[in-house]
Amino acid sequence: MKKTFSVYQRRDGRFEARIPDGKKEDGKRKFRYVLARSREQVIEKMAEICSGYKIENCEKTVAEVYMEYHNSIQYRVKESTAANYMMKAKNHIIPVFGSKRIDSVTEEGVYRFIQEKQNARLSARYIADIVILMKTLFKYAVRIYHIFNPMDSITLPKKKSPEIQLLDEQEQQRLQQYIAENQNKSTLGVALSMSTGIRIGELCALQWKDVDLEKRILTVRKTLQRIQCQTEVARTKLIITEPKSESSKRSIPIPECMIEFLKKFKGNSDEYLLSGNKQPTEPRTMQYRFARILKNVNLPSVHFHALRHMFASRCVRLGFDIKALSELLGHSSVEITLNRYVHSSFEEKKNLMGRLNFSF
Repeated sequence: MKKTFSVYQRRDGRFEARIPDGKKEDGKRKFRYVLARSREQVIEKMAEICSGYKIENCEKTVAEVYMEYHNSIQYRVKESTAANYMMKAKNHIIPVFGSKRIDSVTEEGVYRFIQEKQNARLSARYIADIVILMKTLFKYAVRIYHIFNPMDSITLPKKKSPEIQLLDEQEQQRLQQYIAENQNKSTLGVALSMSTGIRIGELCALQWKDVDLEKRILTVRKTLQRIQCQTEVARTKLIITEPKSESSKRSIPIPECMIEFLKKFKGNSDEYLLSGNKQPTEPRTMQYRFARILKNVNLPSVHFHALRHMFASRCVRLGFDIKALSELLGHSSVEITLNRYVHSSFEEKKNLMGRLNFSF
């Protein structure tokens, strides 16, 4: 089996290569580095240092190799995941690198690409997702074509946790009052998200067979989402698929406050909760309806996903066990629950600080 090593051009103009060289005491990988004025000199030096390492040329373009890579994985990943990868490749990677030979991409060129995306004000999280896709693509290219890997030393942009705008306690009370006075399928969806923390895609995929009013259990089995098509017949399509992860498949006890509301709109087992028929309501339609509800109540514009955050924060204030809350939300770990979904208000912090008593 051929071994490979990476050669890339540094900012100072010199070329550098590195190969794995065992592990440090803390378990992290060690690398051995070689510097030279040209790529050829680096390759010659590496050949002297260790036999068995070989780097080859590849005339295929990034676009061609990406399509090979995509075809190799599209049957191993969810349809929505494959569509997401293709969207990122078509919108970001291929316009910049697509026509270049796969073996001509440099570390410097990748960092320029990252800088351009930052200048375009893409979020650090989104840029990191694009770079991770590029890293995976080049791992494939190294394995198949034995090229040097310019992505080896690329560091990801530091991700910042997005600020989630929530409704405060009084605003939530006003929203609840509006729902109580205007019970319909749209407000049913909002109420269900407020009281169970269910994701919007999971909500839109709910059928009445997923709701057991006698046992008072709601079962999340699937999710609905709109994805980009890979054909020219249609740009996007709706798909119903398995939830985000295995932990997202879950049973949620229905709170008492929702029982009569659900009974009011109870339909046949194969009908969807939000539409009342056999055709589901798609997530963006539910988002539009939620925005209209907020406008009717004269409340700040917040994303539908904020309901899930508000549910989690309320559960914490009520003393829910974090492990139980994490399972209700369908998270794979309690760290996700604590780091992303638990929010405290300034008033709550003020009250907590008021409990401090020092004898100064």
